[in-house]
Order: sequence, then C-alpha cells, then structure tokens
Amino acid sequence: MGQTGLKERLYGKNPAELAAVCADLGMPRFAAKQLAEWLYKRHTENPQLMTNIATKFRGALSEKFGEALSRPIRCSVSADGTKKYLFKTLGGAYIESAYIPDGDRATLCVSSQAGCRMGCRFCATGRQGLQHSLSAAEILNQIVSLPEREKLTNVVFMGMGEPLDNLDEVLRALEILTEEWGFGWSPTRITVSTAGVASNLVRFLEQTKVHLAVSLHNPFPEERREIMPIEKAWSIVEVADILRKYDFTHQRRVSFEYIVLEGMNDSPRHIKELCRLLDGIKCRINLIRFHKIPGSPYFSPDQERMIRFRDSLTAKGIQTTIRASRGEDIQAACGLLSTEEEASAKERE
Repeated sequence: MGQTGLKERLYGKNPAELAAVCADLGMPRFAAKQLAEWLYKRHTENPQLMTNIATKFRGALSEKFGEALSRPIRCSVSADGTKKYLFKTLGGAYIESAYIPDGDRATLCVSSQAGCRMGCRFCATGRQGLQHSLSAAEILNQIVSLPEREKLTNVVFMGMGEPLDNLDEVLRALEILTEEWGFGWSPTRITVSTAGVASNLVRFLEQTKVHLAVSLHNPFPEERREIMPIEKAWSIVEVADILRKYDFTHQRRVSFEYIVLEGMNDSPRHIKELCRLLDGIKCRINLIRFHKIPGSPYFSPDQERMIRFRDSLTAKGIQTTIRASRGEDIQAACGLLSTEEEASAKERE
C-alpha cells in the first residue's frame, strides 16, 4: 500500500466519478458499481486484485491510477490502551490519529489537515501552521489502514486540522463513510469538530447528518480571541446564532468542547455567560483537562475544581460531563507526535 508517483487515485472517488472512469476506459457501466465494492466494501484499491474486472481493464486501471492507502509508520501505546498512530501523507507531511478503546466502544480520532492555520494558543498542531489539507483518501486512510479497523464503533474528526477549513474533502470522506455504496456507516457513529468556521457551518449542517462538536473554550468573545484567533474572523456568538436555528433534539446532537484553563475560563462569570450564550440550543458541554504542551503557560485545574465547574453548569440546566483524559503518557494531545517527527526529519536531512 505504498505511494505511487503522481498518478491519479481511484480511492476517494464517488459513483459518478467511477462511472466516468469506466466510460473513459471503455469499461461496461456496471463496472463502476464493482469498483465501489472493491474500494469501499473490501478496502482493495489494487486493480490487479479486482478479480471480477476483465484482465485488460485491470491493466488499464493499473496504468492510470496509483495507490493512495499507506500503513502507519509509527505507533505509540499508552498504559490505558490508547494508541497514537503516525502517518506520512502523499505530500510528505506527518499526521496523527488516536485509537481510544473504552469497553464496548472503540473511537478513532482522525486528522483532516497536516498542521492547522487556526493558531489556537493551547494546541501543538496550531504551532505547525498549515502544511496542506488532506484529500478524502488521506482522511479515510487513517481508518482503512488502522490495524484495529474492524473494532471501530465511532470516528471523530478531532485530530490535526480544522475540518470546516477543508470542507470539500471532509464532505467527500463523510459521503463515502455513510452512503450504502461506501462504508455504509450510520451518521450517528461520526462526530466532526470545528473551532467555528461560520462561513462553512450552514453548508456542513445542510449536507450531513453527523454529530457536531464546537470548540468553545471561552464564552466571552474578547477573551476567546486571546486563545483562539479564529474569533477575529468568526465570532462564537455568530456560531451560536446559526446553531440556534437547527433541531438537535433527535438523532443528531451538538456538543461544546471546553478545555478548562485554571484561572482563565473557570469562574462564576464564565458559567453565567455560558448559560447566556447557549440559551435555546439543545446541547451538552464536555469539559476537558488541558494536556500540557512544551512552552505553554496554561494549566488544568485540579479534579475538585473541575467537578465544581461541572456541577455548577449542570445545576443551570446544561448537561455537562468531564471527559476522561487518555494517552497522556504517549503525547496523545493533537500535534505532539507529528511535531516531534517533523523535528526529527529535519535533523536527519
């Protein structure tokens, strides 16, 4: 499953695009359905292994298309069972995905970009800047090439990058994941996280049925701007106004991610403002302990303070949970492993 020159890739194409490939090569129309079956049901992209495709067409496909899928180049395993996988993209950058087993549930946290241009102050990925956005094939590769692929119950787009900053390819990946001709997953198995790219939020909500998670971290725009520069372009108030127009009471849900930073966003006035900001939105808040990154001035409060913060929000009528920290011993926070690999690669040059 290695990289193959600059050839076009079959993996990531939808049925209409596969039909166009078949027409271009003089293949029968029904072959498009066969190709989709091989690619997304059997996870096979090598045309020579597609035994129900005529030999001459297998050869033509092999000539025109290269392979997009590649196995992880490194894996770190935590004492709690979390695994951090490092992949090298077709463009030569490094991305991460985290496999998180939890009883009967197994979640994979995937990346949508190599690096990120959002520049959040508490995130190691943001320090890298944006190297390139991933193709749908590169996004799906993190799932398909995962050794634990058959154990997965859920996928969350919460790894490196801002999914709504790469919306076309994320939508393509979601289509392949959820359509019957693709992986055939229920949208309820998938959550996409955003820092609040309001310009693409409506399109995302209209074209998908997957869950949404919004990185909030501070309800006051002027304070949020200090840790999340995206606030300058798209205010969290604008994001909340958009979400208030949608129904999240049935199968689809919206949650707000809130990294608790001691002395910065955990006061009674923050609780009051959170209630005001989220009024009218059926949602929950996930409180997250801050995973320390090198050179960061931020700290996570102790467990007692986290519990008080959670209970105060719950008492105000907002369902609030404290997310369990996983994989801290293997640098499971977004961007740490790839940053380390990038530095090592530069030293080897």
